[in-house]
Amino acid sequence: MFVFGDSLIDNGNNNDIPSFAKANYYPYGIDFSGGPTGRFSNGYTTVDEIADLLGLPLIPAFSEASGEQALHGVNYASAAAGILDATGRNFVGRTPFNQQIQNFEMTLDQITDRLGAADVSDSITKCIFFVGMGSNDYLNNYLMPNYQTRNQYNTQQFANLLIQQYTKQLTNLYNLGARKVIISSVGLLGCIPSILAQDANGQCSDAVNRLVLPFNNNIRSMVNSLNANLPGAKFIYIDIYNMFRQILGNPRSFGFSVVDRGCCGIGRNSGQITCLPFQTPCANRNEYVFWDAFHPTAAVNIIVAKMAFSGNNQAAYPMNIQQLANLDLQSN
Repeated sequence: MFVFGDSLIDNGNNNDIPSFAKANYYPYGIDFSGGPTGRFSNGYTTVDEIADLLGLPLIPAFSEASGEQALHGVNYASAAAGILDATGRNFVGRTPFNQQIQNFEMTLDQITDRLGAADVSDSITKCIFFVGMGSNDYLNNYLMPNYQTRNQYNTQQFANLLIQQYTKQLTNLYNLGARKVIISSVGLLGCIPSILAQDANGQCSDAVNRLVLPFNNNIRSMVNSLNANLPGAKFIYIDIYNMFRQILGNPRSFGFSVVDRGCCGIGRNSGQITCLPFQTPCANRNEYVFWDAFHPTAAVNIIVAKMAFSGNNQAAYPMNIQQLANLDLQSN
């Protein structure tokens, strides 16, 4: 499995770059066997759980994947990264999606040196590619006062700009051999503690939730279009937005009792300042939907992964991850 994305699935790629977006300190990783690795979670990320469900070892970060390790796949995700190269510059260092694809090319070259070109191109068609991008293009670009983006594009225009770029990037991945590709939607951003903290009553922002809908709708259309136009490929869409709506709409049925603040953070809704080094997090982490100002707890990540893995068309469209993994695609 090859993984591309942002802090929701970064597992250490930002540790060694000059960036303000880091999670390689306690209490991040408090429930992860490896301790603080750079995962923006108390434990598993969504792709950790998906790797488990696929029977794979946990996928190593690009920054530390070498030789033999890379044969099971590599995680290129980088906190603060976006579809647009300019996204996330407030955090200084990050690896945007374009650069993540270039890093994948480097991995391909390394694997090809070991296995030979014919074996690699055949193997890559059987691999799962997971791409989770777009959240930062809103949180750390469009919604940021020091970016001009909001003055240049209305909501639909910005969604179209993102999808135009995204389609090119995903076609590049296809040209590098990707055939089984999972694309995740942007989640319910208006309900994260960082946004709740900006409201006097700590309410979800409908405006922010509506803001990302055109992008999510565009992703669904893009998946249909890529499936129609790229021979031998299967793209699927996992609807994280809808999953979060379900969880927040009926938290108790999923085992959660705290939905409106982070388990680790400072200020209103524990969302004004995110989790600081050696801060004491909440004790009942499995009952919290949010771990810090921006990210869900491992408990939520595991539920989302399971829904995407074996859920119905509401969770994954036009098929789930398990069905995608079992598909026999002819290599081209």
